[in-house]
Amino acid sequence: MFSMMHKDSTLAHAASRPAAQDSGQPPRFHCDEMLGHLARFLRAAGFDTRLACDGVPDRKILREAVDEGRWLLTLDRNIMEHKLARGVAILLQQGTLDDHAAFLARHFDLDWLGLSFSRCLMDNTPLEEAQAAHYARVPAESRPVAESIKHCPECGRIYWCGSHFQRMRRRLLGWQERQGAE
Repeated sequence: MFSMMHKDSTLAHAASRPAAQDSGQPPRFHCDEMLGHLARFLRAAGFDTRLACDGVPDRKILREAVDEGRWLLTLDRNIMEHKLARGVAILLQQGTLDDHAAFLARHFDLDWLGLSFSRCLMDNTPLEEAQAAHYARVPAESRPVAESIKHCPECGRIYWCGSHFQRMRRRLLGWQERQGAE
């Protein structure tokens, strides 16, 4: 059981594993609409992470998390009042992306690099190796000779190891190093 604590040390929420979550598998997440940046980085780390759309009712978000065996990550205290939130919802405290990552790393012992860059950052679909036609869509100055390029079969986005990848990877590496030092 994970105990989620506020800065003032009062118990925010105690959550057990979602019913449909397979033990031994990486955790799966569902972020509320206020945690879009966190959702992108969880996807960058390779974690199966849904993001709630703007305006979706709390009850529907909770139902999806329960049905899919996901942890619901939220900043919304009101969502914690729902019966469905018990054992599934984790109330994060206000803070930076790095604060949220550190919290999740402590409670889930996350490997930030093991599955990194295996999911689409936009729609969460597992990425596939790109075909020759996909390479033509990468700017010529960014086409590395020996580097793999991936694509999302759902939205068609192309992913390669450019500067955006390097910045995100540095952040994931920093989280991994901090987690190992604790």
